[in-house]
Amino acid sequence: MLVPELTRLIDRAFATKLPEEIAQSAVRHQVVERVVAELVASGALDRAVENALASAHTSRLTERVLHSDQMRRAISEVVESPEVRAAVTRQTTGLAEELVGSVRARAVHLDDRIERVVRRSPRATPSPFAGVATRAIALAVDAAVILLIFASLAALFALITSLVGTLRPQSLVAVLLASGWALLAGGYFCLFWSGAGQTPGMRLFRLRLSGRDGQPPSLGRAIVRAVGTLIAIVPLFAGYLPVLFDQRRRGLPDFLAGTVVVYEDAVPPPG
Repeated sequence: MLVPELTRLIDRAFATKLPEEIAQSAVRHQVVERVVAELVASGALDRAVENALASAHTSRLTERVLHSDQMRRAISEVVESPEVRAAVTRQTTGLAEELVGSVRARAVHLDDRIERVVRRSPRATPSPFAGVATRAIALAVDAAVILLIFASLAALFALITSLVGTLRPQSLVAVLLASGWALLAGGYFCLFWSGAGQTPGMRLFRLRLSGRDGQPPSLGRAIVRAVGTLIAIVPLFAGYLPVLFDQRRRGLPDFLAGTVVVYEDAVPPPG
């Protein structure tokens, strides 16, 4: 008879405000905080956590969770989410911009340093015109882009010729490849010089080509400059030696086309 009576007493107690008052009193007197602090101080909490982590049941449960289809779907959704993709893109872009910025700053410093060594006299003020180092690196980037495009087109051409028969003689193939390379490189530079005033390599290092009026050169002048570039490169890049001595850092292509190459964030003086 004692158990039913005790049950009724407990039910009546729970029906009143006693549970709420007990909870409020526990919060007011920080009972939970004191119990946790005591467990931490005695080391019992650490031992309980260590025992739980070391138990075989925890290991089996962890393995089941990690290898479950739900966990794989959750990871896939997180990785493929627009927020994660945007964050990765921002980090990658920021790293690339920082790397290119560092290379550009070193190249600009090298422009001035090479000029000081050759002239044996430092400039009074930094030059707004691009020197040999930045121009060489930008040209190397453009050459790599042209090579990539040419290799893709050559592979496509080889695939087509393999379907219709091998092209003969070999000398004809060599002539076609050389002509294709010349047309591709010439078209690449003339298009970007006359259209945007800068090639992708120049844009990467913030260089800009301008004529006497400060605007990108016309298509005719761009063609003249492309021919001048070929002439300047053939004798071991000797056509770019005037860049080291000219006040406006012009090479043979610039003299022929009436152009200058400037740092994009600098304004060249008139004249």
